[in-house]
Formats: sequence, C-alpha cells, structure tokens
Amino acid sequence: MVQEVPLPAKPPLASIASGLRRERVRASLSLSEVARQAGISKSTLSQLESGSGNPSLETLWALCVALNVPFSRLLDPPQPQVQVIRADEGAAVAAAGADYRATLLSACPPGARRDVYRIDAEPGTVRASDPHMPGVVEHVLLASGRALVGVADAPVEINAGDYVAYPADLAHVFEALAPSTRAVLISEHI
Repeated sequence: MVQEVPLPAKPPLASIASGLRRERVRASLSLSEVARQAGISKSTLSQLESGSGNPSLETLWALCVALNVPFSRLLDPPQPQVQVIRADEGAAVAAAGADYRATLLSACPPGARRDVYRIDAEPGTVRASDPHMPGVVEHVLLASGRALVGVADAPVEINAGDYVAYPADLAHVFEALAPSTRAVLISEHI
C-alpha cells in the first residue's frame, strides 16, 4: 500500500501578484522604490507582480511593510461594498431655526477626512453655521432649487447643477431660495 504524503500548499501567486501591483499603484510608488524599501531587487519584485516569482514569507512581509498594508491584503483583498440610501431614508437631523435637514449619507471612514450629506431645505429662513474646526472646507452641489450658499459675509447664489466650495472654518450660510431645494454637501477636513 502506498501512503500519500500531502504536498505543501503553493502560494496563491495570482492573488499575490495582483495584490502587490494594486497596493503599489495605490501608494503611488515605483517598482524601484518598493524594492528598495523592502530590501529586494527590482527584478524580483517585477517577477512577483507578473505572477512568475516564488516569494518567501519573509519577502512578502518585507513588501507589506514597504507598502504599509497588512499581509492579508495580498491574499484576500477588500471587496467593494455598495451602499444605497433612498431619497426618503437615512439619519436626518433638522435645524432648530430653519427649514433645513441634513441627512448623513457617508460618514468619514478611518483614514479619510470627509463626510457626505444630503440637504433638504425650504425658503423662508437661513441656516447659519458657526465656524467649524480649522481647515474644514465644504463643497455643495445643488441638485434642485436655488440657494444662497457660502461664507456668511459673501454667499453666492447657485442654481440646480451649480457647485460651490468655501472655507467652513468661517461663519457660513445656506438659504433656500426656491421650494424643494436639495443639495449634496461634502464636509472635507483638511
């Protein structure tokens, strides 16, 4: 009787190759720079990215350190997620002194510095905002209606389809000038 001896599993070269390439491009680093930081030759890294190399665990760890990614990212990349929030859904918060509601659409994930809101406003009152933290910039894309938006001392009138960005570390306003005014507001923390 012949006894079968299991062979060691081969590394998933295709996953490693695409993961190395993806993460190097994401980091905006050249082959030479990643190879230098990892302490390997550029030709070795090129072979690994083409799927023809045979990497050791130590080489892969060194590359992960150079790319500043966890080891698992090379073997099991994050999957894109789709999030849908319908027009009448989401966590909305109303302003106290204006017919103005902000619905959080996308909270700032770790490492990013921005939040995305849908704004629903009606004419008749002004939504005045105190200055936010230093360096905050707000971006507004008006989807429908008309509004006066921006720094409190010099707001600009925008129409559906118009975009405005302004420093939100200064007092700023949003005033709907037409019924059913709707906008997307991105608060960017620089």
